Amino acid sequence: MADLLQRDMASGKDLRAAMRRLRNLTVCTLIERDLSGRADMDEVVRTISTFADFAIRTHLDALNAELTALHGTPIGAISGAPQQLIVLGMGKLGGEELNVSSDVDLIFVYPEDGETVAAAPDQRSLSNQEFFTRLGKKLIGALSEVTEDGFSFRVDMALRPNGNSGPLVASLNMVETYLIRQGREWERYAWTKARAVTGDADDIAALEAVTQPFIFRRYLDYGSIDALRLMHAQIRAEVQRQETRHPDRSDNVKLGRGGIREIEFLSQVFQLIRGGRDAELRDRSTRRTLRTLAEKNLLDPEVVAQLLEAYAFLRNLEHRLQYLEDAQTHTLPSSEQDRLAVASMMGYADTASLLRALDQRRTFVAAQFDAMFSDKEAGGKEPGKSGDEDNRLACSLAEDDSSEAIQETLSNLGFRDVATTAQRLQAVWRSPRLQALPEQSRQRLLALINAALPVVAQIDSGQLSTFTRLLDFLEAIARRAAYLALLSEYPYALKRLIRMMHASDWAAKYLTQHPVLLDELLDDRTLKAKPDWQAFAQDCQRQLDTAAGDTERQMDMLREMHHAQVFRLLAQDLEGDLSIEALADNLSALADILVAATLQAVWQTIHNRHREVPLFTVIAYGKLGGKELGYVSDLDVVFLYDDDDQEAPGLYAKLAQRFITWMTSHTSAGILFDIDIALRPDGASGLLVSPIATFEKYQRTSAWLWEHQALTRARFCAGDAAIGTRFEALREEVLLQTRDPQKLAEEICAMRKRMHDAHPNRSAEFDVKHDAGGMIDIEFAVQFIVLRYASAHPELIGDIGNIALLRLAGALGLIDAGLADRAANAYRVFRKLQHQIRMQGEERARVAPERLTPEIESVQRLWEELFPATGACAQPG
Repeated sequence: MADLLQRDMASGKDLRAAMRRLRNLTVCTLIERDLSGRADMDEVVRTISTFADFAIRTHLDALNAELTALHGTPIGAISGAPQQLIVLGMGKLGGEELNVSSDVDLIFVYPEDGETVAAAPDQRSLSNQEFFTRLGKKLIGALSEVTEDGFSFRVDMALRPNGNSGPLVASLNMVETYLIRQGREWERYAWTKARAVTGDADDIAALEAVTQPFIFRRYLDYGSIDALRLMHAQIRAEVQRQETRHPDRSDNVKLGRGGIREIEFLSQVFQLIRGGRDAELRDRSTRRTLRTLAEKNLLDPEVVAQLLEAYAFLRNLEHRLQYLEDAQTHTLPSSEQDRLAVASMMGYADTASLLRALDQRRTFVAAQFDAMFSDKEAGGKEPGKSGDEDNRLACSLAEDDSSEAIQETLSNLGFRDVATTAQRLQAVWRSPRLQALPEQSRQRLLALINAALPVVAQIDSGQLSTFTRLLDFLEAIARRAAYLALLSEYPYALKRLIRMMHASDWAAKYLTQHPVLLDELLDDRTLKAKPDWQAFAQDCQRQLDTAAGDTERQMDMLREMHHAQVFRLLAQDLEGDLSIEALADNLSALADILVAATLQAVWQTIHNRHREVPLFTVIAYGKLGGKELGYVSDLDVVFLYDDDDQEAPGLYAKLAQRFITWMTSHTSAGILFDIDIALRPDGASGLLVSPIATFEKYQRTSAWLWEHQALTRARFCAGDAAIGTRFEALREEVLLQTRDPQKLAEEICAMRKRMHDAHPNRSAEFDVKHDAGGMIDIEFAVQFIVLRYASAHPELIGDIGNIALLRLAGALGLIDAGLADRAANAYRVFRKLQHQIRMQGEERARVAPERLTPEIESVQRLWEELFPATGACAQPG
């Protein structure tokens, strides 16, 4: 482009004339290539967008030089640095998707106030505001003034702060103040396309630091749906008004039903909702955004494929409408001759065929748009219900009426203790927190309560527990309009939420602590999908990379990804789709990935690190080591390294400390995991990190028996694989040692008694975990079997879990096979029961002993067989 422009100017043309001739040549070439099938839509929009960038930069450079020669260089009053004008391309220019006849939507921003510094006596100084205003006016003229050669681009400045009534140019501070104080929802939509065509890189980054938080909220902003719905309604009303006044301008392929704008809204609503939490959704291109939505399964890939096809069809049609007269039109021509010409350019034999194809695309787009943007709050009544009861309840609460009307409504819905339920409902509704809400939020909350009552009555048989959990949740999120909007926009998400709260008090509390997880309720495919841990690990790393250098954001990302995956597993758990073993395996795999990702991210924060990849390893013990992790389990870990560098001990100690901080710190997204490092050599008095050689020596010569017990459930978790291999070899060596059976039994029994004494149970109920005949007894029995017999049966040292180890011991004849099977089944029953009780919010898993008589007896028989009372020890308790 630059060469063609220079040749034209060399022949005597000035810059404006040469630029217009180049524009005409570019457009004619594009039209010819497009209509001959040698260029697709992507080439057309990319080429004209690239030309627009070129025209803006070239004219700006020339005009800036002229003004600088007259008035000197604009200098920032604070920075003292030369100032450059940032020209922002908005709309289709920002998205690099211009039509051949598009306007260019621009916004002019300069970094800071100040004045020009004259380099010669005859130069008159100007304020930066005045300098850049003059420069902006000259740029608009250079682009849009019509000459005998036409024009380059029409310029629209209406998207600037305060629109056409605002100053032509704005400083960075002015933009920031405007967006914070006056920025409206439609401006968030417009600014998603903003792209700096000119300007200094640092100034552009400073501008983006101001605009990004305005456009993309750090929470999931489902209020955007309502805002875009309102904007679309206003656009449609204006289009219909114009069509009524000018019937010949009907059939608008851009703004009409099922048109280009509806596809753009479909992509941008996801950007506004999720862009604050997922940087990959901040792309300015409609087509690239749609593809990203498909990759992330936020929209069905087949739906996205059809939307992309419809978008290409509509944009190609739009181009051909504009090819007729090089006019910015989006409506089908009224003349049949022109319509036939357009049909021919689109590859159709007649107008009717084109209209059928157009109607097919618009019908599909409109259906997708309606599925997203239809006003759910306007409907949503249960089949066969008039809604009168809901309306009566709403009036009773809204008017602060007596509880009689509320009780009558609750009774009609099927609630039992209507007096207590009404009292609880009124207490929440009249609480200071809800009374202080904006009226719109109060009305939305009231509508949610109305919608929830029939569902609660149906699934909970009118009991109060589920409704109480729901009210606690709604009260907790009431100040976050986005969450209320989500549940209002997606009634089925509200029903699923109620079902989960009915099934589990722990789930209700988890959601109350992490309401951002409501988003997970929207997609059955994601919620019920089997975890793909390899893909999750890659996504985890990709997201962390987008926030490199931002420790706070990375910590939040890790928590958000953890919570989302836990919630998906929780949903499958509550539906009965996961066994307790499968759940533990998945939770352990999730923890492994997050430990590895955290380790890598933390190492990058150590600026004086001496190598890019640390020779450092995390060893998992306990529940994580045995892959029996629960929803709230701690992570028992040991840190090892193998590095002779003199700085290694200090650097790896810092790495371990920061790792623990990243895991355990409370951020706005909660915590990741609690970490327990008590199993390191010498316990609390030992070093935080150990060289692998020191660890090996300790395990061979100094470790207590209980530390060898712990090794039965230890494994490499994350970090340097070579160190992991050395650990696994050491573990095998230690566990295969020949031991004195009597001494081994005595020490294990003594340790079991100390643990039993540390967890006294003064109730008449049976403690599933700690009491004699419970889970701990089984775990100690398995550890004894491994340490006692592994020297002769190496297969016992496999990290296969307690149930599999018991059955293996039975198959090897080390214990009675039938008893082994019964003990294994007892362990599964205990774990499942413990899990069920904890899911109802109880800390201790205790039940009536007679409920578990066969299981307790099996464990006691196992203990007696391994530790005869007349020999090493009797069973604790």
